[in-house]
Amino acid sequence: MTTIVTGGSGFLGTSLVKSLKNMGEEVISLSSKDADLCDSTSLQKYSDIKFEKIYHLAAWTQAGDFCLYHPGEQWIINQQINTNVLKWWSEEQPQAKLISMGTSCAYEEGLDLREEFYLQGSPIIDLYTYAMTKRMLYVGQQSLAKQFGLKFLTVVPSTLYGPNYDVGGKQMHFIFDLAWKILSSKYFNEEVVLWGDGNQRREIVFIDDFINDLFSLEKVVENDIVNIGANEDYSIKEFAETLCSLIGVDHSKIKYDKSKYVGSKVKRLSTNKEKVLLGKLERIDLKEGLNKMLSWLEPKFLDYKSKNNN
Repeated sequence: MTTIVTGGSGFLGTSLVKSLKNMGEEVISLSSKDADLCDSTSLQKYSDIKFEKIYHLAAWTQAGDFCLYHPGEQWIINQQINTNVLKWWSEEQPQAKLISMGTSCAYEEGLDLREEFYLQGSPIIDLYTYAMTKRMLYVGQQSLAKQFGLKFLTVVPSTLYGPNYDVGGKQMHFIFDLAWKILSSKYFNEEVVLWGDGNQRREIVFIDDFINDLFSLEKVVENDIVNIGANEDYSIKEFAETLCSLIGVDHSKIKYDKSKYVGSKVKRLSTNKEKVLLGKLERIDLKEGLNKMLSWLEPKFLDYKSKNNN
């Protein structure tokens, strides 16, 4: 089976490509160095290969408050990326199934985060542009599938965590940022200041669990959208206390800055649809998953600090 992956050098892409190769699939993994997806001709050099699956992971965004400062760029760049991938899929690879990533921030805050509400209401204003480009990607897949008989799957992930995250030099997703700050407290006695009051709630899915569910869903779902969630959520304070316990830091030292950006107050995806499709969802224990993440992150943290003079 021949597969192509956009965004193949990212956190999810790296693990996905490895898993696909371990399954014996031939994989072409694309980073921005391999193909500038804003260029409408960038995928033409792969058109002679007939792919069975296209995983579209590429997106122009970062964690934290990045979306607040780049709404215009996010609209143009992500629309270019998505339009070029969709066009290439429909014109050059109609036999392939397109598997794309949605985003939980596309859901309107306050609604149940169920798939039937993905296109309803308004996303949170701070993430509005990025969320709407993901909604447009989904609508594009629906439209092309309807007109040309194509096959697709869109999955909406919770925050993913695990080894091999790209740390240092940019804003990190919250669970890695928490761990990084607590490691800074342990090794350099730096003050730990977290954004918000700590009561905002999040869920995280271990990357191996996500990929296993993704592979299972793509076998049984056609032309639909499915959440891949964790089945449970925790407050930022609870995540911080757990990480402090695992790292060996007194959690009472943590301070909270209520003036800072926090995004949604609650973000927990409904997994009812996924459970119907797959049955019981297998999830790694939170502490075990965080320990696996820390076993990889801690030496990376120390190496980064050493190279950057603490």
